[in-house]
Amino acid sequence: MPLYKLFHPEIFQGSLKAKDYFEGWYFKHVSADLEHAMAFIPGISLSANDPHAFIQYIDGINRTSAYFRFDIESFKYEKKFFRVKIGASEFSENQIHLNLENNEFNIAGTLNYSGNVRLPKNILMPGIMGWYSYVPKMECNHGVVSIHHLIEGRLSINGSVKDFTDGNGYIEKDWGTSFPESWIWLQCNNFSTKGMSLMVSVAKIPWRGRFFIGLISFLTTGGKTEVFATYNGAKIQSLEKLNKNSTELILTKGKKKLSIKIVRKSSSEIAAPVNGNMTKMIKESINSEVDLTYSDRSGEVFTDHGERAGYEEMEKIFTYFT
Repeated sequence: MPLYKLFHPEIFQGSLKAKDYFEGWYFKHVSADLEHAMAFIPGISLSANDPHAFIQYIDGINRTSAYFRFDIESFKYEKKFFRVKIGASEFSENQIHLNLENNEFNIAGTLNYSGNVRLPKNILMPGIMGWYSYVPKMECNHGVVSIHHLIEGRLSINGSVKDFTDGNGYIEKDWGTSFPESWIWLQCNNFSTKGMSLMVSVAKIPWRGRFFIGLISFLTTGGKTEVFATYNGAKIQSLEKLNKNSTELILTKGKKKLSIKIVRKSSSEIAAPVNGNMTKMIKESINSEVDLTYSDRSGEVFTDHGERAGYEEMEKIFTYFT
């Protein structure tokens, strides 16, 4: 893979000639008053029997979702920077423009982004996957496009106007053949501390005929980003279901510790890839809550509470932590 693509995971990583391949971008938006929490997922499914482009829509407050399907020919992209167009809708690091309609939804409007905070990069970490970015044919690759940004603009959803001005946004993406067999994924940038952003992914990763439980995560606060990941020595000290709706996760890296409690709330159903086919139905929340505590060798450094968190949980992942 060309180095330019490795260091720019936001751009289209695949080829329209690929087989059993998917690629999708995740755009999350939370309004300043927390009344609206929505995500849009543009992408492609290059399965042998059903190649197509798509845009998924999730309303985390009203617990609704939709899958807008397009011919693969409607998918257009730039090679050197991130801009994707599907039908009459367009997506980039700085803006989305939506013009979507089916039997249930009519969604239109433009949201502009500013002050984008990006993940630090170096030769060993061209993206959030670290040196694993250089490993070919990973089942699923992950990229962080914008850790945090401000939103300006409004959307019309079935004639009802939703104002996202001064709200918080986040962008990430995935590409490969399939989502993992099991995982948890958490993302929140609506904490009491302004500018704080958290993402955690724990997943079963196929590796050389076997597997390992992989971790990629970051915490951004005070203008600094701390990465907790398998490739930089971070450990998953514990992952435990406390009850039906609560999960506790503790990460360590040397003397640093990040304790996270997730309270899962309402969720919507979306499609996920299996061998490029968007046939696996999963539930995603954009309405969960997070309590985190960060500690180092001196003891507790800070605690914080986050709302309108994105959260996915495939329960089989807990069987690896009994």
